[in-house]
Amino acid sequence: MGEFETVPRVVVLTAGGANPQVMINALKKHWSDLHVIEERPESKAVILKRRARRLGWPAALGQLATMLASRLGKNVAARRSHEILKIYGQSAQSDPSIPVDHVDSLNDEECHSLLLRLQPQVIFTISCRLLSRATLAACPCPVINFHAGINPAYRGQMGGYWSLVERDGKNFGATVHLVDAGTDTGGTLYEQRVAPSKGDFIATYPLLLTAASTDIAIKAIEDVLHGRIAEKAQTGNSVLRFPPPVWAWIWNGISKGIW
Repeated sequence: MGEFETVPRVVVLTAGGANPQVMINALKKHWSDLHVIEERPESKAVILKRRARRLGWPAALGQLATMLASRLGKNVAARRSHEILKIYGQSAQSDPSIPVDHVDSLNDEECHSLLLRLQPQVIFTISCRLLSRATLAACPCPVINFHAGINPAYRGQMGGYWSLVERDGKNFGATVHLVDAGTDTGGTLYEQRVAPSKGDFIATYPLLLTAASTDIAIKAIEDVLHGRIAEKAQTGNSVLRFPPPVWAWIWNGISKGIW
């Protein structure tokens, strides 16, 4: 690198967790000037009330029950997660060399001020709340997102799971896309498709898709940094997904073998 060439600054926005940490660690290998702004995860009560307003209380409570029930297999998930990380050469361990700023919400003025101070060349989002228009306006550079599903058919949550339930396994995959004011509606930059193993289920699909897709995230960031963004408009049916209510999860597990 030339004497006067600056190191590109990449900022990751996230609510934290093992899956985002896998991606963050992979990005750190390529960009030394990597910063993380981590928001406080929304409480289950807040999420429950928001979904109840949108979908009704039975569906919202059923979705919460699924998330709680899936944790009963945490030992199975832990073994499979370890295997996934080993296969893809990834790590979910926190890296103390990566600076992390904590905020209550990515949509607060505190986050906006941090972005103004950091002046990143690219912002990468993963596993965080929908960014408000004010936050997007405060971003001094393009914003791209990692989504564990193929857009637009599997926007929202549990995209990999729903592709399998709908017998659309060829679209079990992930998308890196530009961020706009919608939910996973921005132009697609790259897609990655993989095949889950028999040991995978609703608790391990997101990690599998994350670990298998670090390369497309790196490509997308490089494209932004080199001014060669080539977005593809989303085509086909656009469906916003949510976790299945517990009765649907059990039925799909028994009738289709998709857990």
